[in-house]
Amino acid sequence: MQIILNHQQIEQKIIRIGHQILENCFEEERIFIGGIAGNGSIIAQKLTEIIRANSSLEVVCFEIKVNKDEPWSEAIQLSIDEQDLKKGFIILVDDVINSGKTMQYALMKFLEQATKAIKTVALIDRQHRRYPIKTDFAGLGLSTTLKNHVEVDLNDTDSKAYLH
Repeated sequence: MQIILNHQQIEQKIIRIGHQILENCFEEERIFIGGIAGNGSIIAQKLTEIIRANSSLEVVCFEIKVNKDEPWSEAIQLSIDEQDLKKGFIILVDDVINSGKTMQYALMKFLEQATKAIKTVALIDRQHRRYPIKTDFAGLGLSTTLKNHVEVDLNDTDSKAYLH
């Protein structure tokens, strides 16, 4: 097992992504940052804090519950009312994007109604797509073999990303 990002590098990448999002949506009055349950939610919360600290932009942070193994098997749930997202500028966040399956299904949930824009964020982009999705903002692009597994352990003092 190899460490590909240490705590400081993860924090720096999240800060950089936060600033990139700010640059990308400076004309917006309000944005929605939705994190996929687990690490995606933690990163979404950190991005929300960075954006709020560096702008007057209103940020609504919410969680998206998706069955990552079989996203079609149960309804995707949001921690906010879907109607709030109508004509919204939405940022979809996860820790690692691999095949794109989880993000694709979460994205389909947002496309059930009119949205202004949808951007995607991943701390680590593995670039092994089986689904037509791209990351608009990525902390690290990583070319790996399909046998490799990327794991992200996020906590307040010693976060790490591993390749094994």
